[in-house]
Amino acid sequence: MDDILKILASFPKNRRPLSAKGRLVYEKEYAINRTGNGIYSVVRFLESWMHRKIAVSKIPGSVLEIGAGGLNHIAYEKNVPQYDVIEPLAGQLCEKSPHRHRVNEIYSDYGVMRSMIGRHQYDRIISIAVFEHLQNLPFVIAASARLLSKNGILQVGIPSEGGFLWGFAWRLTTGISYRLRTGLSYTELMRHEHINTLDEIFLIIQYLFKNTSISFFPCFGKHGSFYSYIEASAPHRQRSKEILSKKKWRDSPIHA
Repeated sequence: MDDILKILASFPKNRRPLSAKGRLVYEKEYAINRTGNGIYSVVRFLESWMHRKIAVSKIPGSVLEIGAGGLNHIAYEKNVPQYDVIEPLAGQLCEKSPHRHRVNEIYSDYGVMRSMIGRHQYDRIISIAVFEHLQNLPFVIAASARLLSKNGILQVGIPSEGGFLWGFAWRLTTGISYRLRTGLSYTELMRHEHINTLDEIFLIIQYLFKNTSISFFPCFGKHGSFYSYIEASAPHRQRSKEILSKKKWRDSPIHA
């Protein structure tokens, strides 16, 4: 219990600032990361493991995707009657997606999750490569717990941040590519973006859900994997209510 209390006390987190040169190339590099060829195509192929793990769920019904990006996950989903998303860059990403017609509602602010409680319920809440970025992560997980239907599940795919293989891989691939293009250190960018580790994310989910499981790709364990998949059900609703009621969770930025 002491470990989770220390982790919760560390939120909301401040993002490490980028250098002036890092800020200048940030948007261009983000686009390259999501659409570039070569090593970035390989990265997206490896990331597809997270999409496939989430899409094989046998639980039918409504879906809420947290941090939907350019709606690249919905292509993996079949016969979903209601698919809603939360994406702060919805105007730039979601509206241009060829999958836009399959989405019912698009919300552009994570904070809307609080006002949805009591009015919306989802059979699955999913997120791919987002939780490692969120400054106010406990709020998002607690709100997810309150938005799930009785037999609903939370499904989260994330990089195995804090593990050996993940850190080794990006330093020898995208890290080198980034330095060759910009002359800058990719470590600075990663420390700015990935502010939550796998251990932190999993412990918060374990604190707020009674049933949790985790699997890894390609090998077992944090240090032998690129990516991790977490599934959770049976929320601790009282713990979630306590987090959502506190001012520091209520008023803090979630992703800035």
